[in-house]
Amino acid sequence: MPGRVLVVDDVLPNVKLLEAKLSSEYFEVLTASNGPEALEVIERENPDIVLLDVMMPVMDGFEVCRRIKADPRTTHLPVVMVTALSDVADRVRGIEAGADDFLTKPVIDSALFARVRSLLRLKMMMDEWRLREQTSSQLGMMTPRAMTELDVTSARLLVIEDNTIDAVNMIESLAVDNDEVSRVESGRIGFEVASRDDPDLVICSLNLEDDDALRLLSQFRAHEATRHLPILMVGEEDQTDKLAKALDLGANDYLMKPVDRNELLARVRTQIRRRRFQELLRENYEQSLSLALTDSLTGLYNRRYLLSHLKRLMQDTAHRQKPLSVLMLDVDHFKQVNDTYGHAVGDIALQHITEVMRTNVRNVDTVARLGGEEFVIVMPDTHEEFAVRIADRLRQRIADTPMALPDGRALSLTVSIGCAMRGGPDDDSPEDLMQRSDKALYRAKAGGRNRVEHISAPDPDGPAALGGASGP
Repeated sequence: MPGRVLVVDDVLPNVKLLEAKLSSEYFEVLTASNGPEALEVIERENPDIVLLDVMMPVMDGFEVCRRIKADPRTTHLPVVMVTALSDVADRVRGIEAGADDFLTKPVIDSALFARVRSLLRLKMMMDEWRLREQTSSQLGMMTPRAMTELDVTSARLLVIEDNTIDAVNMIESLAVDNDEVSRVESGRIGFEVASRDDPDLVICSLNLEDDDALRLLSQFRAHEATRHLPILMVGEEDQTDKLAKALDLGANDYLMKPVDRNELLARVRTQIRRRRFQELLRENYEQSLSLALTDSLTGLYNRRYLLSHLKRLMQDTAHRQKPLSVLMLDVDHFKQVNDTYGHAVGDIALQHITEVMRTNVRNVDTVARLGGEEFVIVMPDTHEEFAVRIADRLRQRIADTPMALPDGRALSLTVSIGCAMRGGPDDDSPEDLMQRSDKALYRAKAGGRNRVEHISAPDPDGPAALGGASGP
């Protein structure tokens, strides 16, 4: 998921080194040599993440970070402080200023890339929730709430640590602000407790004697009940590569032993505040989804919500210079299903297709029922080639997942899918994009159904180009 990274450092060789490293991983790199210039670049270029040096003239990194986090427009922009300072007090100061992480020079490549990828995933998810809240507000369903200082007390914390001394020290450090801290010694029990109790944060040792902590982390992220739980990993100074792997597997943050109490509390409070803000956004969003915005049969968004949300997404992706793809699906020979089995079974078929779609797209994708047996999937930050691959995988998954009829028999369903990607011009409207995906869908149906077709973004000097097909 390459993104736009702003590197801020007053030492040119440091800038060039980070720029070369990040570019080799296909990130788009912006640069600034001081604090005021960095704030100007953020205002103008809207980067996805900031790598910020601490020791700079005019305005140090702490002050730059405070200004970024104080501005409602940039408060969710991830900031990683990069410095030669290694004192715990400096790390705590950076975190309290709002920094999302604190890397010490010389920066280890694996840790740098893992942290950047992790924070980009977080920003992408948070941006989507905030965008959905704004969409609901535009439809008159609710008033968006500004980011405020949320209450981070009375949190429920789960510590997974089999070293008694480390566990006792950690629990004593966390026993503040009416927090409820529980501890288990094994990963298996920790997973069971987390699945049942839904704690605010899981703190997990990387060195569990009888469990593979990385495999446990993967298990947390694979299951619906624990998929979104914040997880803070605790490891040793010589385990940078494993901690970087933990970030790639979905850990939210990590901490090195020996654990400093103040740094532990600062990182824990950051994760709890982020979780509670995300829960607030989710709660507001869910409250806004009245029947006027959802399809009563499938529970998907309806056409009204889709068009409004798609318009905002197109504006947002154009501003961020990111791609946006749309898939339009039609259930093949659906009239025959209604005529043969009745409309009640037809309704079950639509619900079946909905469930398969929901479990085979990303959380950031928007799935809507356009009407009848037609569905739309909006995929932000997704190039056409990748969208076509996903569409074909989804087509195959639907074909391979028959639905159960009331009499116990199985009914196989197939879909035809059309794909189109947002073009470059700002006047490329939602209607234009939908029309192109609809043309691709018509081409798939005309080509024999149970297949995927795509139409490339329009050429300013000519008509849209027809893409290739995939199917049986």
